[in-house]
Amino acid sequence: MLKVINPYDQSVYCTVAFDTPEDLDGKVRAAAGAAEQWRRVPLAERVAALEQGLNHFRNHKDTIAAEITGQMGKPITEACNELDGFFERAEHMLAIAADVLAPEILPPKDDLHRRIEREPLGVVLDIAAWNYPLLIAVNVVIPALAAGNAVLLKHSARTPLCGRHFEAAFNPLPGVCTNLVLSHGQTIGLVRDARVDHVSFTGSVDGGRRIHQAAAGRFVDVGLELGGKDPAYVAEDADLAFTVPNVVAGALYNAGQSCCAVERVYVHRSLYKSFLEQAVDALDSFIPGDPMDPHTTLGPLADRGALDVFDRQVRQALESGARLLAGGRRLEDSPGNLYLPTLLADVDNLAEVMHEESFGPLLSVRAVESDAQALAEMNASRYGLTASVWTRSRERADWFAPRLAAGTVYQNRCDYLDPGLPWSGVKDSGRGTSLSPYGYYALTRPKSIHFRSAAD
Repeated sequence: MLKVINPYDQSVYCTVAFDTPEDLDGKVRAAAGAAEQWRRVPLAERVAALEQGLNHFRNHKDTIAAEITGQMGKPITEACNELDGFFERAEHMLAIAADVLAPEILPPKDDLHRRIEREPLGVVLDIAAWNYPLLIAVNVVIPALAAGNAVLLKHSARTPLCGRHFEAAFNPLPGVCTNLVLSHGQTIGLVRDARVDHVSFTGSVDGGRRIHQAAAGRFVDVGLELGGKDPAYVAEDADLAFTVPNVVAGALYNAGQSCCAVERVYVHRSLYKSFLEQAVDALDSFIPGDPMDPHTTLGPLADRGALDVFDRQVRQALESGARLLAGGRRLEDSPGNLYLPTLLADVDNLAEVMHEESFGPLLSVRAVESDAQALAEMNASRYGLTASVWTRSRERADWFAPRLAAGTVYQNRCDYLDPGLPWSGVKDSGRGTSLSPYGYYALTRPKSIHFRSAAD
């Protein structure tokens, strides 16, 4: 049995049975059969069925939000916000499905008819992470199903109840959307299964490497959304009253447990002192505590082992000359995995906290003398998910955009996915794309239709 531990009070929140080998084989066979039926359902009917399925999430919104909080510790207000984002992404992807998946008719040429169709891949295995258990899963589930694929959803061991809701909502034909509860070994075995036609994984770099290696040799596409160490640059013309609270929120929202959270900040020397003073005040506004309390704005970390990681990163940064301005320790006398909002200043760019993912409420800041220095230090990372530039100048933002090694570059924004834009990473932040029309392209294959009229 899988035990899910409540990260706030360490109680057993729920227990869920793992799929047996026989269960898993039956589910995969059913998915393969369902994929052949589902792809032949007209697109408009598929979209209508999925739109109807969204009502399950609307009708059970309070229950789903409470389950998210109980399983991984997100404050209940943020769990409710995640549902809002879930609807935004699902509705957008369904709204563009007809246009994106429509055949592309090429211009007439002699007596030839030429068009490009988008065909479903077949069975899509989606291995979803726990930190945003609805948003991460919906990025793949909705476009995969709309395009005519069947989906096997293996949710994180920390948030298994979320997978049940996807199956309940989006299973118009038996086997079209199936929830799986698997061990790591079972998951690797399923990645190798020839009946799986595409694998999507969201998680750590090490996890992504294991998934990619397991799929090697099968000529199957693997989409990987992995870690981040996302930088922000506060330029000399930044509006600090606007910038500071937004950067701090981008670092601490969901207790910093986001692949695109701001983890390192480079501030132009002219604004450095003011930025730090205002950042300390901004961190003070975050209230750690019981995530079911609507007044709590900083919940516990899902992984208790992360507390040791933060202690080590803070200690190593201080040893290399950094200053601790806030936090830097666990919340005392609490059974929960609570770490106080932490602000480090004067951090050496070679310190571990500037290179290895923290995935928690820890913000590291250093001063830079110029845009060029900021660019060089922002790019000095093995990750490349997002980067943000805080400036009043569009010209400055446009200068940074092509030079930053990141899948998304923001001006005066951070830690947000627009479903109209493709979501992707470079370097160790992954490969492949979700959301936008490109999310559909990743879950379909082009088929060329090349007809010549019969001679008279």
